[in-house]
Amino acid sequence: MTMRSLHRLTMLLALAGGLAACGQTTGDRALSGGGLGAAAGAGVGALTGTSVLGGAAIGGLAGAAAGGLTSPGTVNLGRPAWR
Repeated sequence: MTMRSLHRLTMLLALAGGLAACGQTTGDRALSGGGLGAAAGAGVGALTGTSVLGGAAIGGLAGAAAGGLTSPGTVNLGRPAWR
């Protein structure tokens, strides 16, 4: 991994972390998890030279599933930004 790729990945993860308002409801957690997963998947796809859209789709599905399957007691980062 080149230094430029590492910098891009770091910036992407920092941006995704800024959007990490998990929320109280199952829908909020699924939505934020899906967004974070899509961003991370797109970043991995871009850095590895594979499909960015494919990575975003897989990451989004995995993130939405993880967010939807957690409880507010397990992951609680406060009120989501969109509320």
